[in-house]
Formats: sequence, C-alpha cells, structure tokens
Amino acid sequence: MIKELITNNRSYRRFNSERELSREELISMIDSARLSPSAANRQRARFILVNSKEECDKIFPLLSFAGYLTEWGGPRENERPRAYVLILTENEPDTNLAIDIGIYAQSILLTATEMGLGGCMFRSFKRDELSKLFPSETYHTELVIALGEPTETVYITDVKDGDIKYYRDENDAHVVPKRTLGELILK
Repeated sequence: MIKELITNNRSYRRFNSERELSREELISMIDSARLSPSAANRQRARFILVNSKEECDKIFPLLSFAGYLTEWGGPRENERPRAYVLILTENEPDTNLAIDIGIYAQSILLTATEMGLGGCMFRSFKRDELSKLFPSETYHTELVIALGEPTETVYITDVKDGDIKYYRDENDAHVVPKRTLGELILK
C-alpha cells in the first residue's frame, strides 16, 4: 500500500479550483508530519495552513511553477491550488533541518494522496514578499506545498539518454523520467 501511495504522489501543478480543502484536511496532513521522525526529536519546524481563496490568490504569484516547462505559463485561474502549507523553521542554523523538512513534506503529501488530493513542493518562491504576508521574527518559510484535487495526468517513465527533465507528452500529460534501479544501486 505504501508503494502505491508513493507512486501516486506526484508533483501536481494543475488542480480543480472548485474543490475547497478544509482546515480539518490540512490539520490531518500536519498531524502526519507531527508523528514523523525528526533529527534528535527536536521538532523545530512550524506550519502555516492557508485555505482561504483570498490568501491563496496572494501566494500563487509568488511561486515559480515547473522550471523545465519553459513555454508553460503555469496553471490557469481554474487550475490553481486551493490550499497551501508553509513549512517554517527557526532563524538559527541547523544542518538537520533540511532532512526534517523533507520528511515532513513527504508525510504531508502522502497523506494528501491518501485523501485523493495532490500537491507540489516549492523551494523557488519570492521569499521577501511571502514573509510580508506572514511576518515572524522567529521563523522563516523554507518550503511551500501547494495542494488541491489534481486535474492532470502524471506518469513515470524510465530516463532515456540521461535526460531527467520532466515534460508534457502529446496528450498534455505530465511525464516524469525516473532512473532505473540498476542505475541507482551501486552494489
């Protein structure tokens, strides 16, 4: 069952903008992150949950969508995410935070997938402008997860000729090349 969830947990970039996400759904995702491992059990990440259309509309233009799809302008208005989870960390350095953030994000997205939802992680966003929307002297945003009900087809294929860039196929499906097990396992 977990492998099926992982396989279905793709980076979705187009959503049903009519399908609202409730605060309870977002809290359930954060509860999965809360129960996940954390380096030295420090649990230093914090979360901001956004599901109002007004706040979502403010966050959307601050994100950079699908860098490899240079000719795609991003989701149309009726394809935009209906919620966001911002993962924040304290303003002190910690080399383990990146690992914790990855674990939390994966837990959030696997929970979303189990709910029939999908999402996409963003490290490429306008940090200064986002921090003005959610000011804090103690925390800063490390990762933004866009969430919603996916409306696009995303599938996996094997990497060909070393090209790992995702692309859209002739049916406008999102194709994600993955390296084979033979390439990944060294011994």
